[in-house]
Amino acid sequence: MENIGVKAIASDMNLSSSLLYKWCQPNNEEDENGTTNPLDRVAKIFEATGDEHLLAWICQQADGFFSPNPKVGDAAENLFANTHRLVTEFSDLLREVSQSYDKDGDICKEDSRRIRREWEELKGAGESFVKACEKGFFKIEEKRVL
Repeated sequence: MENIGVKAIASDMNLSSSLLYKWCQPNNEEDENGTTNPLDRVAKIFEATGDEHLLAWICQQADGFFSPNPKVGDAAENLFANTHRLVTEFSDLLREVSQSYDKDGDICKEDSRRIRREWEELKGAGESFVKACEKGFFKIEEKRVL
């Protein structure tokens, strides 16, 4: 992919090139002109609210998906809990699709929204499970007998 120049981005955003350059500079505090990098502002909004929908929305803008990292816990309990969550989310998705279609033989926009919500939850459960596997959260430590 070809790099896009600062002037083109500034023009597209109706901003000055100098403002974009300023956003690229490290800055721990907002200055009096309010020129804090917009991504830093989004991070502060998330810190203040803890609302993951904000992060999910940003990921959706890039045709992606937000999935928080799995929590560390007891391997056996965590494996069971993660597997159960994955199966439950898949079941919820199938139930939503089935109920939507059985209602009137049609999946309308409102049905699609509910199906999307269930799909997003299933993707999150799946990603969390796979990340936990990759990080070795489900390893059982071998006990040595002396």
